[in-house]
Amino acid sequence: MKLVVSVVQDLDADSAIEALTGAGLRVTRVASTGGFFRQGNTTLLSGVDDAQVPELVRLLRQTCKRRSRMMPIAPHSAEHPMSVNAYVEVTVGGATLFVLEVEHFEQI
Repeated sequence: MKLVVSVVQDLDADSAIEALTGAGLRVTRVASTGGFFRQGNTTLLSGVDDAQVPELVRLLRQTCKRRSRMMPIAPHSAEHPMSVNAYVEVTVGGATLFVLEVEHFEQI
């Protein structure tokens, strides 16, 4: 048995949960924060049989998309004043997954 810990963007959380539960996989939603923009994201916890891991990963690939965002470049005192409004494009989103071996599981 595996515990899959998936960190996804809040924008993708509802569709990811619907896809996982629609496929008969159990999922627990935990609110979390992190990333470049310190925006809300969601951590999904799923206990699955080893054979179900590929299906879970496939569903998350379908529902959790990468997006481009513009991030301001922090001004430094030595920089030219015109660079204060400079931005750089960064890719955010998708999903970060951790697949952990479960030594013992009980549902009470």
